[in-house]
Amino acid sequence: MARQASYDRDAVLKRALELFWAKGYHATSLKDLEVALDMRPGSIYAAFGSKEALYGETLRLYAQMSQAQFEDLLAKAPTRLAGLAAHVRALGCVAPGSVPSRACMLVKTLLETPDNDPILRQLTEDMMRKVELAFANIYRAARDAGEIPETADPERLASRLQIEIFGLRAYAQRTDSGARVAALADDIARDIEALAISAPEPAN
Repeated sequence: MARQASYDRDAVLKRALELFWAKGYHATSLKDLEVALDMRPGSIYAAFGSKEALYGETLRLYAQMSQAQFEDLLAKAPTRLAGLAAHVRALGCVAPGSVPSRACMLVKTLLETPDNDPILRQLTEDMMRKVELAFANIYRAARDAGEIPETADPERLASRLQIEIFGLRAYAQRTDSGARVAALADDIARDIEALAISAPEPAN
């Protein structure tokens, strides 16, 4: 009979996520993981295979959590553009200490892994491409529904939005960014809202 794991895998992944998000991949030592996860090195390797594989699982968990929050905001918004704007404003209103790091975990990973990294770099870029594709699909649906001009380029708008969010989350890492992050996020959100086509005035 197979031996049951003596740990809660979901709980361990969440603790690993918090540690990696706060310190980054390279700055997190095996000893850090041993303490945070309350697991011996042998148990960590038996459960996840390697530090790199564990990090990859935490990245996937981070992406799933982010996607769920994004979809929740979209579902509550009156329009597609309003949902995107709400998403950006939420990114700018992260309270200090409420998350392990003010910077996005994907952004941090992209910046600290070399171009030729065959696993983590590729995984991070794949995840960011999926986010950009989701933005493009929203812009395309808004265009097809007549909410934004027919001349709008969904792919270009999506790339621009990802660039702006990337910069916002990187800027948030500065210790002196403070309330400026929320103000800058609001500027980006207003640009999104400004794309909307105004409804025609009713005829008299």
